[in-house]
Amino acid sequence: MIKSWMVIGAVALIVVLGGGLITPDGAKWFNRLQRPRWLTFEPAIPFIWTVIYICAAWSAYIVWEKAPGNTKTWWLMGLYLLLEIVTTAYTPVMLRLRSLKVGTIIGGTGAVIGIILALLVFPISIWASLLLLPYILWSPIGTYTTWEMMRLNPEEV
Repeated sequence: MIKSWMVIGAVALIVVLGGGLITPDGAKWFNRLQRPRWLTFEPAIPFIWTVIYICAAWSAYIVWEKAPGNTKTWWLMGLYLLLEIVTTAYTPVMLRLRSLKVGTIIGGTGAVIGIILALLVFPISIWASLLLLPYILWSPIGTYTTWEMMRLNPEEV
């Protein structure tokens, strides 16, 4: 029998890998943009997001195990999936459209979905809600960074 953690992990991996479709032109565009002086942690961002994705998947696993298969749980799994799709879409969509404004909107949307999801899972499991805390804390930082880059690169809005 396939375990729930295997399904959740596989779906998360498929979405993340599918979102990694970045064109070389988009990467060149992004790399030439001016960044805020305080953005000294940029090399750590992939590691930070890896931890965040693991915590979110673990949160989904806990929710599923608390109430497997009921309608509310399926809706919550859909919300977890939406959160992951929005988060993963940030880079390829922003790079393809070459728009920091689009990146800021996607980042802000993810932050709102993360907060809503944490509030919805709190009655089911405090731990599942707490595992979304890294997302809730980091997503606004990434969104603010993109917004700040928009200010520094007004021609790339």
